Amino acid sequence: MVPPPLFIGEHPLMQKIYAMVHRVATTDATVLITGESGTGKELVARSIHNLGARATHPFVAINCAALTEELLESELFGHVRGAFTGASSSRIGMFQLADHGTIFLDEIGEMPISLQAKLLRVLQSKEIRPVGADRVTAVNVRVIAATNKDLNREVEKGTFREDLFYRLQVIPIHLPPLRARRSDIPLLVRYFLDKNRHKYSNALQISDDAMVYLWEYDWPGNVRELENLVERMAILSDTGLLIPEDLPPPCTFLYFREKAASS
Repeated sequence: MVPPPLFIGEHPLMQKIYAMVHRVATTDATVLITGESGTGKELVARSIHNLGARATHPFVAINCAALTEELLESELFGHVRGAFTGASSSRIGMFQLADHGTIFLDEIGEMPISLQAKLLRVLQSKEIRPVGADRVTAVNVRVIAATNKDLNREVEKGTFREDLFYRLQVIPIHLPPLRARRSDIPLLVRYFLDKNRHKYSNALQISDDAMVYLWEYDWPGNVRELENLVERMAILSDTGLLIPEDLPPPCTFLYFREKAASS
């Protein structure tokens, strides 16, 4: 299987993650993926789903930070007609949509504490209760969650339930930031250059000097930031060759400092 774009890497840390993904994909164990924003947590979740027995069934993703508590509960568990103002008809939730497949709970650390209790019951009983319903519905769903927060610290602060934390992290997978696997940067840059060559019909290349500055930059936005930068350069380049002067200021701070010092 060819790994998805943000899941590319030859660094030993990534090789361990590949091995873990293949191993857990054949199970139904709950997985908790941690890592900074832009490290590819959803792509790891999709890889686990696609490599497993549930691959022919839905993969449903929801961002727990994107909705209010009331809307999130309805999105997750569904609601019956008249359950709240505006509920003019019944609606099934994400757990039912993902039946026999996988539900991906992104930014799980942002889930309100009251909903955490309801999620815990779903994990324990494999049943959901739509908002306003008087009966439960059985669901057969694999749960994969992700967060860029330190949930141990959130448990200590009282903003995340300890019992839910342990229930989620049956299989913990931590994605390293790009700065921790710099040897993968040239590989990723060339992948994205090739991707944009097909997308924009250009043959952009990168000079060795420019690659050095990409290597040395810390990439706070991780692989997503690198992908966006390469696409931007592919669109804006007039010469077909990326040199240090073409890179944005965060990447070239050292370059211009060295240039100023030598002049």
